[in-house]
Amino acid sequence: MDTWLVTGGAGFIGSNFVHLVRGLKLARVINLDKLTYAGHLESLEPLAGDADHIFVRGDIGNVELVSYLLHTYEVSAVVNFAAESHVDRSIDGPGDFIQTNIVGTFRLLEAARHYWNTLDGDRRARFRFLHISTDEVYGSLGPDGFFTETTPYAPNSPYSASKAASDHLVRAYHETYGLPTLTTNCSNNYGPYQYPEKLVPLMILNAVEGKPLPIYGDGLNVRDWLYVVDHCEAILRVLKSGRPGETYNIGGHNEKTNLEVVRTLCQVLEEWVPSQKNPAMNSRGLRYEDLITFVADRPGHDRRYAIDASKIARELGWRPRETFLSGLRKTVQWYLEHRDWCRRVTEGVYDRSRLGTVGLPHGPQPPKEGAKA
Repeated sequence: MDTWLVTGGAGFIGSNFVHLVRGLKLARVINLDKLTYAGHLESLEPLAGDADHIFVRGDIGNVELVSYLLHTYEVSAVVNFAAESHVDRSIDGPGDFIQTNIVGTFRLLEAARHYWNTLDGDRRARFRFLHISTDEVYGSLGPDGFFTETTPYAPNSPYSASKAASDHLVRAYHETYGLPTLTTNCSNNYGPYQYPEKLVPLMILNAVEGKPLPIYGDGLNVRDWLYVVDHCEAILRVLKSGRPGETYNIGGHNEKTNLEVVRTLCQVLEEWVPSQKNPAMNSRGLRYEDLITFVADRPGHDRRYAIDASKIARELGWRPRETFLSGLRKTVQWYLEHRDWCRRVTEGVYDRSRLGTVGLPHGPQPPKEGAKA
């Protein structure tokens, strides 16, 4: 059985990837995670007792630790999910993003390069370094067009700039040293184990508790939505069959405005937990959609992202399984059944208040005409 070093494997996408790999018994997983606010052992509880899932608490920037893991477990692939990933937090404090996403990736690459140079024959030929990135590195699209793998980088937030820098480092290590790297740039993920600071889980939890559903600006910013398990299956396809040195865009073919996302979520919640039967709502005579409120926009908020995922479909045969609605139904059900997970990972750390307020004008920003909830 192959052994893969998965970094950031206690975070949102990383934990879903580890569950998929171990569920299919594809490889032994050495799971390296620093366990910051968004990485949680609670997300790995279903793997308790699995001898082929080995969790190690540590930092990707610790070259000695990473080198030890690579050599000790004879790793055949590194899959790098480790990153600070929330735009709002990068606005409030960019330093952590520079340290983890740029410096950490550099040190991880260095450890992998030196390890790869010790390999020979088939082990050297089969080794892969797969770097997981984001479509945000491309900047903002107008009303038309799509991001392709050749779209010039134009990041607009400290988060996306730090990810862009890490992508360039990964590419450079292939071009300069021959390290067999792969990079994926994905659209907005949603699904189980996502930290409740992000739009979908935040709206689910606020709605069932009868709290406001804050939407930035006019709510018409567009994102392409990708169910996290679809994303993880695409990553597996790239790891197995992707060409070293290549980049693959991964998208869900689900462009939605933020307002559409929240309204659809409210409709799904009305089916699962009708507002008229919800004690947090029924006394007020409100439906979930009535909780939508518009707040001041995020500084540097990109207007539209859209992924052209034709390359991975054409070359590797991957396409998403889930529609936005089918994935959202699964996501809502998961969060309703895992309220205790949400409580445990946020308690004393995050109260669901707004982040990324540096530089905002005082008070809410009224929606533009035509954007009322």
